[in-house]
Amino acid sequence: MPFDPAIRPLTPHEARVLATLMEKARTVPDSYPMSLNGLLTGCNQKTSRDPVMNLSDAEAQEALDSLKLLTLAFESSGNRTTRWEHNFQRGVGVPEQSAVLLGLLMLRGPQTAGELRINAERWYRFADISSVEAFLDELQERSAEKGGPLVVQLPRAPGAREQRWAHLMCGPVDTSAGVSAPSSGGGGITGTSAALQARVDALETEVANLRSTVQRLCTELGISPDSAPMSPPGQD
Repeated sequence: MPFDPAIRPLTPHEARVLATLMEKARTVPDSYPMSLNGLLTGCNQKTSRDPVMNLSDAEAQEALDSLKLLTLAFESSGNRTTRWEHNFQRGVGVPEQSAVLLGLLMLRGPQTAGELRINAERWYRFADISSVEAFLDELQERSAEKGGPLVVQLPRAPGAREQRWAHLMCGPVDTSAGVSAPSSGGGGITGTSAALQARVDALETEVANLRSTVQRLCTELGISPDSAPMSPPGQD
């Protein structure tokens, strides 16, 4: 039986932990599966999160334990540290494209189809907005046998050209709350701001990958990253 949020909705903490696992699996694969510390850092990011949270170790671990019981996450064997992986697509019963959209909605809050397409660049490249809308419609019209609808289209906000979408993984949402004007942060960014945020996210991912590579090389060489010699440009 696929996961049905109408029967057992996720808590906000569970949704944040699950969506962070989904994000990092696609954007920083070298750091995935994730340790609790790495996962906590991702959950509490100040960018690309709506709302911004400040989960504690205990709260993140409690969410992981609950997700494990729901078969939405599982422990992965590690050398010294317990690591975690998500099981979203199989546990919920959705294809890759739908999983990407749900993960973004859980992380960033309500978004338009256009915003979702921009924000999905590092996760999955949709051909066009029509493709995004097709998967959203499919998620909204999902049958009860498959677990019921997983997204809902919100009423158009004053002055907005497009309607936003919200996930239902945490249960029903108050659609009347969706008529407020989009904010400048979280899932409310549009146009140039969304593109700029996507670039910032890409740079953060690149820096994280570089740090992981440096750490791995220093470990192999038996030196501390802080003590690694740095030569000025143009000098050997």
